[in-house]
Amino acid sequence: MKKKMVWLAAMLVVTCAAGVGAAEAPLQIAKVVRSYPHDPHASTQGLVFFGDHLLESTGGYGRSTLRRVDPATGQLLLSRDLPPELFGEGLAVHGGVLYQLTWLSGTVLRYDPETLSPLESLQIGREAWGLASDGERLVMSDGSAVLRFVDPANFDEIGRIVVRDGAGEVPGLNELEFVQGLLFANVYPTSEVVMIDPATGAVVGRLDLSALAPQMEDALHTRVANGIAYDPATGRLLVTGKLWPAIFQVEVPKDVWSSVPPGKISSGHREFTR
Repeated sequence: MKKKMVWLAAMLVVTCAAGVGAAEAPLQIAKVVRSYPHDPHASTQGLVFFGDHLLESTGGYGRSTLRRVDPATGQLLLSRDLPPELFGEGLAVHGGVLYQLTWLSGTVLRYDPETLSPLESLQIGREAWGLASDGERLVMSDGSAVLRFVDPANFDEIGRIVVRDGAGEVPGLNELEFVQGLLFANVYPTSEVVMIDPATGAVVGRLDLSALAPQMEDALHTRVANGIAYDPATGRLLVTGKLWPAIFQVEVPKDVWSSVPPGKISSGHREFTR
């Protein structure tokens, strides 16, 4: 973890230097619609809607889990422990299969999303952080400014983008979620979510969650914002963080899509025309 923090700090310095004088995407304060209970012992690494429930990946060696949660009450409906040598990370449902990344092991775990029963796992040979589906491909983060589009069958890279805000790259990309055609990403170790045009990697908006974070000393960044889930059926956008006692429904920003050039971009299960 210490090496991870030193590397990210160095990347942030380089990025800030490269972006001097460049216009950054506008920053909006997250507007809370309502809040729901969340297990304060859950170190959220991945969050995704599946039907009326949330599927959640939690991290930590010897305490990583895969969970099904009632979003209204925070009640744990079903849980599966990961082997102690695996650190749970990003989560996505694609093609009827639930994929769970692990941090340093290069192992992707696959499940039946209905029952959380394990399916065959996959070795990908790389560090992995966040995961999302655009309906055709999976997109994966690794804590850098690079997002890789991968084939769900074998995780072979089939495309990539470098995420930039103004002139500077944005390192620390973590949990991912498609929201109406844009790709939302937590930026570790901050309280910001960046909204990315997946065609170009350009950041078109930023969402500030700092007012939602638990008010406590967190020098080790153990309670940072991490977890984004969007329900296209209802339009609900939920956010939370590692060890947060609440999940928040926040307003979906309305004006960021005006920054995206006209055309079609995919959003999980359908396309939106700009």
